[in-house]
Amino acid sequence: MALAASARPPTRSIRQRRKQARPQELLDAALGLFVEKGYAATRAEEVAARAGVSKGTLYLYYPSKEDLLKAVVRHNVVNQIAEGADFIRQFAGTTSELLATVLRLWWERMGDTPAAGVVKLMMSEARNFPDIAQFYVDEVIEPSHAMLAQMLRRGIERGEFRPVDVTEVVHVLVAPLLFLVMNKHSLGACAVDGMPDPKRLIEAQIDLALHGLAPLRPRARTPAAAGARPAGAPRKPGRAGATAHERPARSRS
Repeated sequence: MALAASARPPTRSIRQRRKQARPQELLDAALGLFVEKGYAATRAEEVAARAGVSKGTLYLYYPSKEDLLKAVVRHNVVNQIAEGADFIRQFAGTTSELLATVLRLWWERMGDTPAAGVVKLMMSEARNFPDIAQFYVDEVIEPSHAMLAQMLRRGIERGEFRPVDVTEVVHVLVAPLLFLVMNKHSLGACAVDGMPDPKRLIEAQIDLALHGLAPLRPRARTPAAAGARPAGAPRKPGRAGATAHERPARSRS
């Protein structure tokens, strides 16, 4: 009796932990299916089955498939953006160091994780679901672009970066990252030869970005620019200081 009684609390504890983990299990199952099959082709009962629950349990947490998708995006992407914004605000180093760190962390925490599938999913499905596309713009694209813009303005204000069109440079920074994610879930998923190494590509992007954003230095005046004769260049006839045989002969009257 004592043994039976002592066994009950752990059983309830396991059930409680299972219940607490259920939303995460549903989100993981939904992300996997959405990326594999697409949002439109994924059925709610498939998500429930992969998570090991009933369809009714799924709807208890997420009343519709659209609610489920939004929860997937918020959990996997929006939360990462909020953490990134805090990181940028608290960073004490140079903006060049900050930019390099942010790009590397993006691949570690987003690009090289299942969360990268969200980008591929939205790129392929947004056209058919305008409301979801607007949700993605409002909660992912605009906040992430604002975060990068804040970082660029930090560098400009400190004199570390030259003045640039911040909006356009944000797009230039984002484009290679989108390429890496789309490649990962298309040609990269087929294990074909010749695919870029993501970490090396990001290092190349960092190098190009930091050199392109560096403040412009005034060019040193070269002898030619200053009007001096380059070494070894022949003297032009007729100017002051020309040698006798270089001067044009005077006509004798």
